[in-house]
Amino acid sequence: METRRFGRTGHASTVAIFGAAALWEVSQAEADAAMELVLAAGVNHIDVAPSYGLAEERLGPWMARDRDRFFLGCKTMERTAAAAAAELRRSLKLLRAERFDLYQLHAVTSLEELDEATRTGGALDAVLAARDEGLTRFVGITGHGVQAPAVFIEALRRFDFDSVLFPLNFVQMADPRYRRDVEELLQVCRERDVGTMVIKSITRSPWGDLPETHTTWYRPFTEPDDIRRAVDFVLSHDVTGLCTVGDTTLLPPVLEACERFTRMDADACAALIAEGAGLEPLFA
Repeated sequence: METRRFGRTGHASTVAIFGAAALWEVSQAEADAAMELVLAAGVNHIDVAPSYGLAEERLGPWMARDRDRFFLGCKTMERTAAAAAAELRRSLKLLRAERFDLYQLHAVTSLEELDEATRTGGALDAVLAARDEGLTRFVGITGHGVQAPAVFIEALRRFDFDSVLFPLNFVQMADPRYRRDVEELLQVCRERDVGTMVIKSITRSPWGDLPETHTTWYRPFTEPDDIRRAVDFVLSHDVTGLCTVGDTTLLPPVLEACERFTRMDADACAALIAEGAGLEPLFA
C-alpha cells in the first residue's frame, strides 16, 4: 500500500488509516478479525477515540503486543484542561499504551468550540502539558460538519497544530463553498507542513428515513466500484490518507480500494463532483 509523509511528523503513513470507530460495539473476536485485515494490508496508522464505544478496550490487547507497529492517534471531546488530562490518561490505560504519537482536540465544529478548547484552562493546555510530559509527540485537531475546513484555517492561525482531520468526499465537494474552504485549508497545510487526514470518504448521503443497514452514521456507498471511485477521488487530493469506514463489514473493500488506488486527473475529479451534485450531502 502507498505511504505518504504525515506532514512534519515525518511518519510515512499508509494511505489507509485504520478508523477504529469500526470497533464501536463489536466483540473481541470481531475486533481481532478486523485487526488481522489491517495488518495484512500493511496499515501502520490508527485513529481512535474514547467516544468510539468499545474501540479502546478492543484495541488494548493489540497495542500491548504490537504498539510499535503503529502510529497511534487518539482524541478528546473534553473542553477543559482537567477533564482532557483525565481522559487522556484513561485512554492510555484502556489502550495499554505508554504514550500516543498524536493527541487531538476532537469534534471541534465551530469557532465557539475552538474558543472553548484553546482558551486559557482549555483542553489544548492539557494536550500541551501531555506533550511536555512525553505522553504524546504531536498535537492535532479534528472536526465534522460544513464549517470544519474554515474552522481549521482559523485554528492554524491561533496554534501550530501538527495535523488536521476533516470530511472529504465527492458529494460534499459539490458544495462550492465547502470545496473552496477545503482547497484553502489544504493550501495552508502544504505551506505549514501539516498532516491531513480525511473522514467520510465513502459517504453517499444521510440515512434520512431509510433503514440503517450499517453502523456508519451516514449512508455509505457499498458496491466495490463505487467505493473505489470514492477512494480514488479522496486520495487524488493532496492529503496524507483517509480513515477507513466505521463498519467492519465494509473494511475489506475500502482496504482493497486503498491498495489499488489509481490517481484521478482534474477532469475526472470534476466529473465526479458534477455527479455528486445530484446527491444529498451529509452536511448541508
